[in-house]
Amino acid sequence: MSFSKIAVGGGCHWCTEAVFLSLNGVNKVEQGFVSSQDFEEAFSEAVVVTYNNSLISMRDLIEVHLHTHKSTSAHSFRHKYRSAIYVYSKKDYVRATNMLNALNLDFDQQLITKVHYFKQFKPSEERFHDYYYANPEKPFCETYISPKLKTILTKFGKLANREKINASREAI
Repeated sequence: MSFSKIAVGGGCHWCTEAVFLSLNGVNKVEQGFVSSQDFEEAFSEAVVVTYNNSLISMRDLIEVHLHTHKSTSAHSFRHKYRSAIYVYSKKDYVRATNMLNALNLDFDQQLITKVHYFKQFKPSEERFHDYYYANPEKPFCETYISPKLKTILTKFGKLANREKINASREAI
């Protein structure tokens, strides 16, 4: 098996973590804060995703990411919730940038999501890890995370870990 890493941010890391934990081919999701090597050095909420290249592609991950957060909205909390893709190599920087340009055609407005080189990760508090799957009935989860998982099921069905998503719905 060949594993790769990518980090993404765009909204609350509880939400982002649940999205990527719900995909087939994702081996591990680390929730916390990421900084980049460029002018956006401040930490922003994000997750580091370790995935199996033979089961899910970087393009799939980026496409899911763009459709499960406000990737065209420059709202006032972007300093905390930077819409970003963090990569670990020049090759992945070029690939991710090209993918963003191609995927922008799927949206009515211009994507604000940027590609950055990963610099550092700080994990969030342990009590917040796997937040959605430990608390699917909480109002926050029902309001903000469940609709994102519904998007995965309807728009990205072949990528969805239906067994995991449906088990959380049955727990409610």
